[in-house]
Amino acid sequence: MKLVKKNIQSTARNVLLAEAEAIQRAVERIDEQFEFIVETILQSSGRVVVTGIGKSAIIGQKIVATLNSTGTPALFMHAADAIHGDLGMIQSDDVVICISKSGNTPEIKVLVPLLKRTGVRLIALVSQTDSYLGLHADFVLNAYAEREADPLNLAPTTSTTVALAIGDALAVSLLEARGFTSQDFARYHPGGSLGKKLYLKVSDIYPQHEVPAVPLDAGIHQVILEMTSKRLGATAVVDEAGKLAGIVTDGDLRRMLNRFGTLHLEGLHARDIMTPSPLCIDPDEYATHALKLMQDRSITQLIVTADGQVKGFIHLHDLLKEGLV
Repeated sequence: MKLVKKNIQSTARNVLLAEAEAIQRAVERIDEQFEFIVETILQSSGRVVVTGIGKSAIIGQKIVATLNSTGTPALFMHAADAIHGDLGMIQSDDVVICISKSGNTPEIKVLVPLLKRTGVRLIALVSQTDSYLGLHADFVLNAYAEREADPLNLAPTTSTTVALAIGDALAVSLLEARGFTSQDFARYHPGGSLGKKLYLKVSDIYPQHEVPAVPLDAGIHQVILEMTSKRLGATAVVDEAGKLAGIVTDGDLRRMLNRFGTLHLEGLHARDIMTPSPLCIDPDEYATHALKLMQDRSITQLIVTADGQVKGFIHLHDLLKEGLV
């Protein structure tokens, strides 16, 4: 094959512009029928079954994944496999979304009548609305793309991008209509850093550390030993009732040395160098909230308290280790 060297950057930009323009035109075609489709899916007691063939099948699998992760039960059925046994997965209360650019492929023409016999509501996600699929569906999602992004107008590019974007629009519309929350999202995404951001709490982290704490009248030597032995670069300061009174950090020690020098430390106590009323966090707060507090205040640790009692510490390194930063 002869290598034809052209402006690669220009080609890439043209592809992105073509696809962006096609999606922009799709925005103008969102109408009441889109609302009817969302309401039909919401009222259905079954699942959303997405089907297609070729590149449309790949797009369908991604739409199914997005629907499932946002609270709409969905499954994928390959159009070719459907007519060889997989049609058995369809139930009468399901809603089927059939994806096809032309809407006239042989497999689709065979499948559509079979789907209609099951009694399901059929949604066509199609570029040619006057196609066989478009004319026989109960609802139509217009995914028209004037041309593909490649110079030959052959490779599924613009058309699949529009179909995928409409699938995302449908999934998010259903998400909002269901009142889907971040806690719901966490139930479906427990793995990886994304899941941790949604479910990991302070109480899951702080117990791994010892709890550095000294009384108000602790001497400087005791304060330094406590900070060193517990390896958190800080210690809580508590009153006679065990309630949090302040915190001593590495920074407090440096400020103490600058103020008093090394020859006048004997009579100093924790109460003299601590930062009173330090920023705290409840054990039941999400770890992401702890991270935000640290970032906003430019600090590296928080004292975990409940009813004024010191429970432990959470450190920025903990959040780094959990992949939240």
